[in-house]
Amino acid sequence: MQILRLSVCVRLLALLAFPLLAATPAAAQATRTWVSGVGDDVNPCSRTAPCKTFAGAISKTAAGGEIDALDPGGFGAVTITKGMTIDGGPNAGGILSSGVQGVIINAGSNDVITLRNLAINGAGTTLGTNGIRIIGGRSVLIENCKIYYYSNNGIDFEPVGGMNVMVVNTTIQNCANSGVFVKANGAFFARLSMTNVRLNRNGAGLTVQDNSLVFVRDSNAADSVGNGFIANSTFGGAAQLTIENSSSSNNGNAGIVSQNAAAAVRVLNTTIDHNNGAGLVPLAGGQLLSAGNNHTMANAGGDGSVTGSISPI
Repeated sequence: MQILRLSVCVRLLALLAFPLLAATPAAAQATRTWVSGVGDDVNPCSRTAPCKTFAGAISKTAAGGEIDALDPGGFGAVTITKGMTIDGGPNAGGILSSGVQGVIINAGSNDVITLRNLAINGAGTTLGTNGIRIIGGRSVLIENCKIYYYSNNGIDFEPVGGMNVMVVNTTIQNCANSGVFVKANGAFFARLSMTNVRLNRNGAGLTVQDNSLVFVRDSNAADSVGNGFIANSTFGGAAQLTIENSSSSNNGNAGIVSQNAAAAVRVLNTTIDHNNGAGLVPLAGGQLLSAGNNHTMANAGGDGSVTGSISPI
């Protein structure tokens, strides 16, 4: 009888313990996880047992957490649906995304995302589509990154709700459409700030369309197939662009374009030179406003014109 009672007790304890054991993996999300070129996605993504890919690490990283790269490996394309930081480390961790998008950000309206020290490369038999595709979130910081070889845009910022994006100390090149493309998909604003950004050898350097408010400083658009900077209100929404202390040079078409009535470009202390088209081009009622301290020279289509001035305070 005692043996029978003991057997029943052991079975009851085992049944009670099973749900707790089953729940453990689901709860095992860390605030900080790691990836390595010699890692494995079956690992817990700890520093001593890192994962192989960003996609493998993201499910094991808590919201608001951080994924860090231990070495300069290639860590694969990734979709981000929650607030977090991905840091490629001092060796600029790589994302190779031939045929697909490098990073998709489609997070919640209160989520904050940081991408830092990443080399995002779409080269391959079939080019990647976009380097970074931003759809949803509260804000995104892209810092110290390199984005290159995409068939569409380096950064494609087309949110479905109002949000802010900041791009700092970043190079974007060899993207067939635009280095950076901005357009809000709705009656809200896509807000973008760019500082020390190099837009080189893209279809266009920066394209700003409807319901977008963009500020550019200490940056350059060069060697584009088409225009260096363009604001174009395609459906009547405000396309506003301010360019300060920057340059637009050696582009295949115009240096700076403002197109259609709801487009406005403000230019301060900026050099526009050696473009194959005109330097400054207002089209179809677009506003192109100068602070009077810009330098426009040696453009094959002439230096162009502005529609007005910015009054000093």
